[in-house]
Amino acid sequence: MIYKFRTMYVGAEIRHRAVWATKEDARVTPIGGLMRKLRVDELPQLFNVLNGDMNIVGPRPERPSIFSRLKVDIADYSLRQRTKPGITGWAQINQSYDTSLDDVRRKVSFDLEYLQRQSLREDLRIMAKTVPIMLFRRGGW
Repeated sequence: MIYKFRTMYVGAEIRHRAVWATKEDARVTPIGGLMRKLRVDELPQLFNVLNGDMNIVGPRPERPSIFSRLKVDIADYSLRQRTKPGITGWAQINQSYDTSLDDVRRKVSFDLEYLQRQSLREDLRIMAKTVPIMLFRRGGW
């Protein structure tokens, strides 16, 4: 169970099928849009870190239904699960939101690159690079 503030309307996904986010996504509530812009929708995940379910740095977690689909569509997708998911990661600081399978493929390559270099020093470097992304609202919509 990953904790997160709800930023979309209840029932926003048609027939419970996940769809790619868009820049002016009509599924996002007005308050949810502000929360996403300020990146506070991620704060509850600190409880997951304190519980030992997540790391601060690592591949972003994915919903089980999406994970099942992507592991079929993208070679090596399941290899990202070799470490706990994270609130931020190498893929997140190098690329914006996913809008296509090709975006996910690029993020997987960043995640696998991170797994090869995973260390305290690398985590501190990624956390340091995350701060300006959050403060200057880069990489999001």
